[in-house]
Amino acid sequence: MNKRHFLQATAALAAAMTFGSVHAQTPIRFQLDWRFEGPAALFLHPAAKGYFRDAGLNVTIDSGNGSGGTVTRVASGTYDMGFADLAALMEFHANNPDAPNKPVAVMMVYNNTPAAVLALKKSGIKTPADLNGKKLGAPVFDAGRKAFPIFEKANNVSGVTWTSMDPPLRETMLVRGDIDAITGFSFTSLLNLEARGVKPEDVVIMPYADHGVKLYGNVIIATPKLIQENPAAITAFLKAFAKGAKEVMANPTMGIESVKARDGIINVALETRRLQLAIDSVIASPDARREGFGQINPGRLSLMASQVSDAFGTRTRVDPAAVWNGAMLPPAADLNILPPAKR
Repeated sequence: MNKRHFLQATAALAAAMTFGSVHAQTPIRFQLDWRFEGPAALFLHPAAKGYFRDAGLNVTIDSGNGSGGTVTRVASGTYDMGFADLAALMEFHANNPDAPNKPVAVMMVYNNTPAAVLALKKSGIKTPADLNGKKLGAPVFDAGRKAFPIFEKANNVSGVTWTSMDPPLRETMLVRGDIDAITGFSFTSLLNLEARGVKPEDVVIMPYADHGVKLYGNVIIATPKLIQENPAAITAFLKAFAKGAKEVMANPTMGIESVKARDGIINVALETRRLQLAIDSVIASPDARREGFGQINPGRLSLMASQVSDAFGTRTRVDPAAVWNGAMLPPAADLNILPPAKR
């Protein structure tokens, strides 16, 4: 190779490396809805495997402290994307109609809300009708509590009174008998009850999805700024996420390794069970299989918008068209990630 060709090759290599590094530096600040628990593997695994990096993204993932906080921080621009309950996103939109940067849902992950009513069998509560006149407990911001009027209406429940507490006390108060039942995410509260010495067979679980309440659960959200300026980055993120999520659902035990890498004190067996429960109950649910992973049914979305407007008493009505944008979803082949249905 002569000197001129050498210089040309060197310049081409430098240009390629520069382009690659610029491409790889598209930053995405991402916040989860909750702590580094089992379901966080869906995001932490593709990050650990380098799938986001390979897609040209520099993704940082932080834990959260509730969907409401995640929505607010994405709205403020502190985070570019996040993982949050769709009802919380709807509530933010309808209560802050003039907010300049209302986040938008770009992928459905929990096709059904994980919200459920849980009681102990010894209470005699077996069905929603048994909740009439009972004392229920949950934190004021709990998704199940806020959506309870929808559950109440669907199941003709009345006369319920509420006790509020901090999240760590919810299951403790149920075990002590201070309250008759609780609302919470099924895969969180069940395991929390077990940790307090309750056997699974002694718990009654009434998932909202099985009792006439077809609310969607958690979605991936993004800022309007990112949607407008770099929709390709969102598509790249969703494609890398789907690739990692498919591997996690096929092998939850492997997926938990990425969670342990971020929080070394987790109970691996417990979080593996939590992840599997989430997969079975809200991610690979019958509704998700009908609608397709990542996607929504417009009629169901509109019904939820109306139900949330009523149950949450929002300042304005929720506009379903404003909270969802599926235009950045990767191709259908990349969304075919759900594990085989269990028989």
